[in-house]
Amino acid sequence: MDSNPCSQNSKFVELLNSQQEMVFGFSQDSASKGQGKKKMAEGKPLSEFQTLWSIKKEDLAMKEKISKMKLLDSLIAKQEPLAEYEESLKKKLINDLLS
Repeated sequence: MDSNPCSQNSKFVELLNSQQEMVFGFSQDSASKGQGKKKMAEGKPLSEFQTLWSIKKEDLAMKEKISKMKLLDSLIAKQEPLAEYEESLKKKLINDLLS
């Protein structure tokens, strides 16, 4: 045996690393790039998140109002007489939407 077992071992490790980069698209460089992205996200100012949260709250409130309006519309559009619970729901929705 002419070859050095240590050099075979290092060649094997190099081969495994190159296969890992090809198959998974993962390398030490890409791992360090991912950590850099997290640091940038953590550095965002608090006011930006507060602004986004206030927009989200307004959006949820509008969606809730639209949902109530659709429900009220379906109750008003019914041809047959409404049940007692449907009538009370209709009155409650009208009060909620007008206030």
